[in-house]
Amino acid sequence: MIEKNSYILKGGRVVDPARGIDTVMDIGVSNGRIVDPGKIKNPEVIKVKKLVVAPGFTDMHVHLRQPGNTTAETIATGTMAAAAGGFTGIVAMPNTSPPADSAGTIEYIRRHTELYGVVRVYPSGCMTKELKGEEMAGIGGLKSAGVVAVSDDGKCIQNHELMRHVVEYSKSFGLPILDHCEDAFLKGEGVMHEGKWSTLLGMRGISSASEELMIARDIILSRMIGWKIHIQHVSAGESVELIRNARKRGIMISAEATPHHISLTDDSIKKFDTNYKMNPPLRSEQDRLAVIEGLRDGTITVIATDHAPHTATDKLVEFDYAPFGIVGLETAIPVCLTELYHEKILSLSDFVSKFTVGPAEVLGMDFGTLAEGKPADITIIDTEKKFCVDASKFRSKSRNTPFHGMEFRGKAAATIVAGRFVFDEIGQ
Repeated sequence: MIEKNSYILKGGRVVDPARGIDTVMDIGVSNGRIVDPGKIKNPEVIKVKKLVVAPGFTDMHVHLRQPGNTTAETIATGTMAAAAGGFTGIVAMPNTSPPADSAGTIEYIRRHTELYGVVRVYPSGCMTKELKGEEMAGIGGLKSAGVVAVSDDGKCIQNHELMRHVVEYSKSFGLPILDHCEDAFLKGEGVMHEGKWSTLLGMRGISSASEELMIARDIILSRMIGWKIHIQHVSAGESVELIRNARKRGIMISAEATPHHISLTDDSIKKFDTNYKMNPPLRSEQDRLAVIEGLRDGTITVIATDHAPHTATDKLVEFDYAPFGIVGLETAIPVCLTELYHEKILSLSDFVSKFTVGPAEVLGMDFGTLAEGKPADITIIDTEKKFCVDASKFRSKSRNTPFHGMEFRGKAAATIVAGRFVFDEIGQ
């Protein structure tokens, strides 16, 4: 971690969607906050010409595995991976061991973050006790412990009455819901998208309807109760359309897309590489394009990684038996810049907004801008640098990525948290 007390980021292209700014200008940092560059006496000058200076990126969907499966990831390694990927903050999912359904577990996460974390970690709490989907967790106690949202991510509450009560209690405590939408009965024992490739490969499929059904349920509950439900990792075209129509009606529904659903499809499964196995699964090209259109037209306001580390041993089994999930913190910006910005689907301001304004609006938190007086959480990006993914160099403890060996255009050049450089490749 590089300590710099007062400095000026000079000559960068500042992109701050929250304030409608996209221009070349200087940014001053002093004592961990954004300040007027002209008010800093004898500052260090850091030249960032030809680089993009943006508010710190936040990843709303990260599995840190700690407490519990520290062979796959820890708070230390996960936050280092986040820093290397350009993220100044991450929302930690509660499916740890034990699950984050109590104040004690939340306190454990907070204390370990203070000791070992290099970026901000915002803990989320369980919606149900032990993630079993049977009894509501103590949402009020979780709120007091410091969670920013509630989620049973990795699982979906199948009991609609229970889900209704969770939404009602979450509203009373001002906590948004982050929901993994999946009908467990329709999913069954599926391992990949139900379609042409599952038929050709003779694998059990997961129907898009398993996602759509629960999104429809959540839309109804959000409308009825008047509270925020955020749909995680949207993967299907019909899901995007449901969300689009709900948002047009003013229902408090938001959604995220992942880099892998933006860039990959189910035809990759023909390689039988378990690093292409995730849930929801990679879907058809038609679905991929629908997700991209949802990002373009503002239906989907957030890009999040669903960073899900697994050990090589866990993934080195037959496809049917491998766990779902891939790591994504260190590849998100390169993949999404290549697929969305360089393909002229999103402007740079819209691209930055998916990692800044979008998460801030969902969580109801005051971050995602470079306004004077705000904490100096800054992501600096080289949009043109060619980047070949080398999983062996990941800061993450796990290497389960389908992007190993692929070349992308653009990556994080530096990450600054509270004025401190936690990752720095400027000039390299």
